[in-house]
Amino acid sequence: MESHAYTELGLTEGRAALRSRADASPATCFVLDVGSRQSGYVLALPYPPFGYPDLERAEQPALPSLPPRNLHLHDLVVVERLRGRGLGRRLLNHLTWTATARGFERISLIAVGRSEPFWTARGFTAHPGISPDGYGANAVYMSRTTVEPTKRVDARVPCP
Repeated sequence: MESHAYTELGLTEGRAALRSRADASPATCFVLDVGSRQSGYVLALPYPPFGYPDLERAEQPALPSLPPRNLHLHDLVVVERLRGRGLGRRLLNHLTWTATARGFERISLIAVGRSEPFWTARGFTAHPGISPDGYGANAVYMSRTTVEPTKRVDARVPCP
């Protein structure tokens, strides 16, 4: 899924890097199942505000310290054939609920491939002073506060 979503942008990371990010925070990484097929995923991990993963490197185990209050949404992918059905919104709602329940105050991300309007419509604000190296010419660092959704959405529940 990752390579289909990001190869055209030159941002594909490879299996080892993606696995390291999922292993860094398994409680904030999810798979979306539609029927019996994996149809999307979220990779999100704690990062200090204005920090983000280096696409050239796998995540390193963090030293014990106070956890950041920022959860960085590294990837949110829905397979192309199911886009436009609200599944991305369901994944984001589930992530927001999880972030709130775990005490995160903000969610950050890097909008790539001219996706800034999509994220702006979901409450994210651009931080123009941050230039995300390695994420492409039009990459924009964005964040928003966690706002608890009105109900929990289970990302593993099949969607119509």
